[in-house]
Amino acid sequence: MSDDNPTLPYPKPSDEHPTLVVPDPADGRERKGAPPRRRRWPWVVLIVVAVLAALVVAAELVARAVLPGVVRSMVIEQLDLPADQQLDVETEGILLPQLLAGRLDTLRLSTDAVTLQGITGAADVTATGVPLRVGDLDGADGTIRIDQDQFTALLSDTDLPVDTVEFAAPNATLGGSFAVLGTPVLVSVTFTPGAAEGDLELTPVAASIGGVDIDLDRVGSSLGSLGAGITEPRRVCIADQLPAGLTLTGLEIVEDEAVIDIDVNGAIVRDESLQEKGTCSG
Repeated sequence: MSDDNPTLPYPKPSDEHPTLVVPDPADGRERKGAPPRRRRWPWVVLIVVAVLAALVVAAELVARAVLPGVVRSMVIEQLDLPADQQLDVETEGILLPQLLAGRLDTLRLSTDAVTLQGITGAADVTATGVPLRVGDLDGADGTIRIDQDQFTALLSDTDLPVDTVEFAAPNATLGGSFAVLGTPVLVSVTFTPGAAEGDLELTPVAASIGGVDIDLDRVGSSLGSLGAGITEPRRVCIADQLPAGLTLTGLEIVEDEAVIDIDVNGAIVRDESLQEKGTCSG
C-alpha cells in the first residue's frame, strides 16, 4: 500500500450538518398495516345505561309485587277487618317515582264481600293522592253493592214499617205492617230510591193496604199523617248505619242489587272517629 491515495478523515460533526436518522422500513410497514384504535367510552356508557335500566325495571317489578300486600295489611288493620279478608289492590302509573315522593297517584281497592258496621256487600273504592306515611287522602269515592236482605237490614232501624224488601229495578217494594185500633194492617209500598244531601230518599210510585191497591193521591188525604208517610217522598237518614267517614251521594237499584255511591272523607285513613258509625241528628 502506498501513500499516493491517502484516506481522508471523516468531517467532524457540526450543527450545520445534523445527523439524520434513517427510519426503519419494517417499522413503517407495521404502522401502516395496524388498524386504527377505537374509542371504548361510548360502549361503556351504553353498558352502564343498560344495567341501570335493568335495575329500575327490577325495582319496579318488586314494588308492584310488594306494595299491594303492604296496602292490604294497612287497610285491614285500620278498618279492623278479618285477617283473611279478600281485598284486591291496584295502582296506576310507574310506582318508583311515586314511592320516592311518598304518595301514590291512584289506588283502587275492591272486594266481593266486606262487612262495615254490620252491613255486608261488595265494595269498590278509588282513592287519589294516597300518602304512604302520615296525611289525608286527596280524595276518594266508590260504590257499595248490597242485596235485598242487606237493604232490609239497612232500613230496619228506621221508623218505616219494613219487614221485607224486594227489588224490581229501578224500584224497591217495602213490605210491613202498622197497627190500626190494635189490629195489624199489612202495607206494601213501592219506592224509587235515591239520595239527597247524604240521606236516602224514597219516592213512592205505588202502594197497597191489606192487599188492596190504593190511589196514592186519595190515601194521602184520607189517612192524614200516616197517609203522608206512605204517599209522599221522604228522606231516611242512614248515616248511623255507615262509617262516619262515608257520605251517601247516590243510590239506585240495578238488577238484583242496590248500588250505593259514596264519597269518602280523606281523613278516614288516620281519624279513628271517622271509622266508627256516624250519627243522625234529630
